[in-house]
Order: sequence, then C-alpha cells, then structure tokens
Amino acid sequence: MISGNIFLVGPMGSGKSTIGRQLAKRLHRRFYDSDREIEKRTGVSISWIFEREGEAGFREREQKTIEELTALDGIVLATGGGAVLSAANRQYLKRGKVVYLAASAEQLYRRTARDTSRPLLQVDNRRQQIKQLLAQRDPLYREVADIVLQTGDQSVTRTVNAVLKHLQQLKQKDNEL
Repeated sequence: MISGNIFLVGPMGSGKSTIGRQLAKRLHRRFYDSDREIEKRTGVSISWIFEREGEAGFREREQKTIEELTALDGIVLATGGGAVLSAANRQYLKRGKVVYLAASAEQLYRRTARDTSRPLLQVDNRRQQIKQLLAQRDPLYREVADIVLQTGDQSVTRTVNAVLKHLQQLKQKDNEL
C-alpha cells in the first residue's frame, strides 16, 4: 500500500485534476484541487481573483491554501500550474511524494485550446505563452518532483496506472534504504 500524501504538479492542461481525481479514487483517498479550494473559500472564480487582485493576490491565496492542504494526511492534491513559483510552496510539497505530469507545449496548446477560464492564457498568442510558461516553470517542476511522468495521448487509466507503478517503485526503493 502506498502511504503519505501525493501531490501533482505540472502546467495547465497536463491533466493534474483529472489524473488526481482518479488516483484518489483508486487509493481510496480524499482529493483536493488547490484552485477549486481557493474558489470554494472565496466564493469567486480564479479569473475574478486575477482581475481584482492581480496574479500577486492570487499567489498569496494559493500559498496559504497549499500550506494548509499539504498539512493534511493521506490526500491527493492537484496544484495550480504556477504553484511551484513560490519557494514556500516548493517547501510545503516536500511533505509528500510529488508527481510532475509533463507534457509538450503542443499537447498543452491542444488541451487548452477552447478553455477560457485560465487567466494567463487570455492572450493573443496562446501557443507562445504556453512555451514561455513551460520554459520558466519546467525546471521548478523537476526540482520538486520525485517522479516525472511524460503524459502523451494515453488514456487517463493508463496514466493513473503509470503513476501508481512509479509510486510503488519509489516505496520499494525507500524500504531498501
């Protein structure tokens, strides 16, 4: 059995919420999505927060939420794409096993093409914006990750199975030490 918290990091559109929800179901754990938690706590959308408080205001709320959620036991948490920008958040993520769901800029572009709810993608050149965000954040995702999993066009079930397999291998390695 896999113990401890599991935290998913990665760019917008990498599948953190979808994979996280299924992973939690398979492991019989509670699932949290930090963005949904922020919306629940504030009663407004992430877009509204960005509009009124800017990215800095949102990041402050995100940090407080991640601090609280990572202190819980036995959860699966999907973080927002920019959560790793905060050094404090990267520290909080050490409270569990971190899985980086990686994807190419082109895959992310296709997956987010019709999404109008992501404030950082409301720009003229979405493809270029995704490439810039990925270039900035990829090293931070890799820094916090215990597991890096390249997501492609495989099904959610296959991705969840791959995450579980890697977590099991990590557990075996930890037991050998």
